[in-house]
Amino acid sequence: MMILVDTCVWSLALRRQEQRDDADVRELETLIRDGRVQLIGPIRQEILSGIARKAQFDRIRLSLAAFPDLPIETADHELAASYYNLCRSKGIQGSNTDFLICAVGVHHQLEIYSMDADFERFARCLPIVLHRGQTPPTKRGNAGAGRKLQQTGDDRVRAG
Repeated sequence: MMILVDTCVWSLALRRQEQRDDADVRELETLIRDGRVQLIGPIRQEILSGIARKAQFDRIRLSLAAFPDLPIETADHELAASYYNLCRSKGIQGSNTDFLICAVGVHHQLEIYSMDADFERFARCLPIVLHRGQTPPTKRGNAGAGRKLQQTGDDRVRAG
């Protein structure tokens, strides 16, 4: 099954500090190597937002170019809004981007890989499938096949 990887997982992998022993980083590396990673524009935008140095921004942007954006349709936005309303009616809050991730995941039958505990709450009332990975969870309560993350200096890793 293909996996829609959330911003928090990418951010952990792209940090400057050594994260080589982190199970989530290893899992992302495995998913990339297996060609199972999917990306959407809003996640790409979140990953790239807030990078102060242009050289680092450009390196990460080029690394992410290995992963084309999965198209988002009007129906995905409408489904995301209905998910937002349903969860809110049950006292569960989330961001518009998180609900769009849920909608795209359901529409394209993707597992969602996130360390954000909000997705555990969403899964109580939405038909999403969360990716648990081959490694034990550490923080949570198709293109690019054959590519792996590589250390690059300023940004922790890139697809190569």
